[in-house]
Amino acid sequence: MSTRSRTPFYIAIFLIIATGISLAVWRHIELGIPWLTGEQRPVWMVEARVDFDATGGAVTAALNVPDQPPGFHTLSELAASPGYGFSILEQAGMRRAEWTKRDVTGPQTLYYKVQLIPDPDVRSIPAKVKPVARTVFWAEPEATAVREILEQAKQRSSNPQSMTRELIRLMQPDTGAQNTTLLTTGENYLDLLVDMLNFSGIPARAADGLKLEDARRRQPLLAFLQIHTGEEWLTFDPRTAEQGVPEDLLLWRQGSASLLDVVGGANSEISFSMLRQTIPAIQLAAMQSEETGLGFLSFYELPIEEQGMFRMLLLLPLGALVVAFMRMLIGIRTSGTFMPVLIAVAFVQTTLIPGLVAFLSVVAIGLLMRSYLSSLNLLLVSRISALIILVIFITAGLSVVGYQMGFNTGMTVTFFPMVIIAWTIERMSILWEEEGAREVIRQGTGSLFVAICAYLLMSAPLAGHLTFNFPELHLVILGLILLMGNYTGYKLSELRRFTPMKVYD
Repeated sequence: MSTRSRTPFYIAIFLIIATGISLAVWRHIELGIPWLTGEQRPVWMVEARVDFDATGGAVTAALNVPDQPPGFHTLSELAASPGYGFSILEQAGMRRAEWTKRDVTGPQTLYYKVQLIPDPDVRSIPAKVKPVARTVFWAEPEATAVREILEQAKQRSSNPQSMTRELIRLMQPDTGAQNTTLLTTGENYLDLLVDMLNFSGIPARAADGLKLEDARRRQPLLAFLQIHTGEEWLTFDPRTAEQGVPEDLLLWRQGSASLLDVVGGANSEISFSMLRQTIPAIQLAAMQSEETGLGFLSFYELPIEEQGMFRMLLLLPLGALVVAFMRMLIGIRTSGTFMPVLIAVAFVQTTLIPGLVAFLSVVAIGLLMRSYLSSLNLLLVSRISALIILVIFITAGLSVVGYQMGFNTGMTVTFFPMVIIAWTIERMSILWEEEGAREVIRQGTGSLFVAICAYLLMSAPLAGHLTFNFPELHLVILGLILLMGNYTGYKLSELRRFTPMKVYD
């Protein structure tokens, strides 16, 4: 008789476990769900404050706001402006926050707040239309000076990036060169660089950045230079020629659109404040999953009550894993196959010590009453029904007495599964009659030991976190249980029993 190959079985187990782990890793990477509990993520809260004096009549205030700034992911944005209408508009590829209101007079203050998550993988949105260098005209003698400086920069460079860096160095006011002194007038330095780069055929523009420092108020915007290489916009510091966007820099405005326009007001000003916050990574992941439309893959989309129910249900496979390990590999005998799991679930609600005391009390009193029921020679169904009612009376009595004595934990005894406990009492009573007190103690002790082990695993914060946020990891538990079910060797407790046989080897 040929033996069926177990290879397909092991391949299936491998695929089940690999699928569970792969899905969990994907959710961690894609949704940002942390592996550990209590993990915190930094979030920057940046507030733009706009002040102006309304001159009477309708007011329209438009502020340029960040549009996927490099290095940051926008988490949320909101405006605080009593009585004003507020909208986010897309105009010529720029995002602008617009406040509107009729009949406004006197000093006005508007707020725009945005929450940003540092993310080095976020890049600027590629331009829909490839930018071209705009035409710039120069009058003499500036035209000659521009051509000579650009020629020097060109000779020292090999591509638009290096030419931009060389041009910034040549245009530093402290160089003392005659052409530089002629062109630079201090205030138009950045505009001059933009014009010279466009004149040389390199699309360039100005940008405004905000240096992020915790708990800073009234911070100014810093000017930066950007060029387009044909594929993307690159950022340069016009003061140091340093290329790239520092980690603590938020590019607030990129492009030629004005930063702030106020129609119907005068003396407009804008200032920025910022605050670095930390929020739980799991909360951040839930917010991001809602934004990305992947929230349906999470239990966080369910009502709170159902979430609590699933938190408990998803712990049961851990208890089943402990029972399978203890019975099939260790060889611990329990009263009822999965009764320890249900007792462990009750322990999770009652905590260990009060639950243990309550469980032993209910079972002990129940055994005494079961002995009386046995003397009545009742049918099994009638006896079990009566036992269930008695167990309910016992738990209710313990709850009331415990509460009157000031032990609030006594109320939690109602979490015990009444029917299961009634069956446990019935089974122990029969076992006592057939195999004696020793076997009852052995199975009772084994059940409590397995229940305590399952409780310790199920009550671990990390276990609750992983089972609820990565439910696909239950496939790993399923694979392990199937593997254990394939084990046909000696159990650990049987090794001691067969030790005397070594004498005959």
